[in-house]
Amino acid sequence: MKTLRQYIREAQEKKTAIGHFNISDSVGLWAVFNAARKMNLPVIIGVSEGERDFIGVRQAAALVKSLREQYDFPIFINADHTYSFERVKEAIDAGFDMVIFDGTELAFDANVRVTKQCVDYAKSSKPFWGERVLVEAELGYIGKSSKVLDSVPEGINLSDEYLTTAEQAKRFVQETRVDMLAPAVGNIHGMLAKGKDPALNISRVADIAQATGVPLVLHGASGNTDADIQNAIKAGVAIVHVNTELRVAYRTTLDSTLLADPKQVAPYKYLAPSRDAVAQVVEEKMKAFSFLG
Repeated sequence: MKTLRQYIREAQEKKTAIGHFNISDSVGLWAVFNAARKMNLPVIIGVSEGERDFIGVRQAAALVKSLREQYDFPIFINADHTYSFERVKEAIDAGFDMVIFDGTELAFDANVRVTKQCVDYAKSSKPFWGERVLVEAELGYIGKSSKVLDSVPEGINLSDEYLTTAEQAKRFVQETRVDMLAPAVGNIHGMLAKGKDPALNISRVADIAQATGVPLVLHGASGNTDADIQNAIKAGVAIVHVNTELRVAYRTTLDSTLLADPKQVAPYKYLAPSRDAVAQVVEEKMKAFSFLG
């Protein structure tokens, strides 16, 4: 099996993107895995600090590893939105394929310093699956919550002058040597309750991709149109994150299932429809990210 780095490189060459889907339990894991196997496309499982605390850090890594080994399928796990070096180290030691240090609330120099610390540790760690753990960093604030929003969160400004610039990104990558970068390009975490999310700044994506030379990652893609995301992929995005739309599908389906059969108490029965609903969303997203109509 090829490494995650190789799959990312292939996505760049093909001008497609790998889907990154967050989970909170085994229901979500099977949903993403079933959709990826059906599409026969590599996939990344994301678990934020809160999500991996709920599942268990080593347990999450072990579950993904078990699917990869049993089915000989390219499914990888990422420590999404990690806010300290200690927790990055924890994920690397647990066998994650990829980690994200989120220093977007730090000053630029502090973000560089901790990100570089994470990269240095990843490079010194024992390789898993034939390669060292990949490190992604974020530059530019796009919010923190994967939920349905009434408005753009406080602290986020989508005006061009507040987005990540190519100059900032180039300096950041040169100083940290990160493998991937998630810039602020008009994207927000979560999704707006009314209407689609604001359009992405595609020219800024292209400028950053050219300036840095590393794969870009689009966070907060829930709520953005397929066309907008596809344009970002063409401009240099190689991984696309989706979480809120999966949570909404899970929850709304669960509500309907329990309402239809309120006496059902077997979790494997009342959770199965939610699993299938999440899988359907994942499948649709993967089709869009791979330009499969």
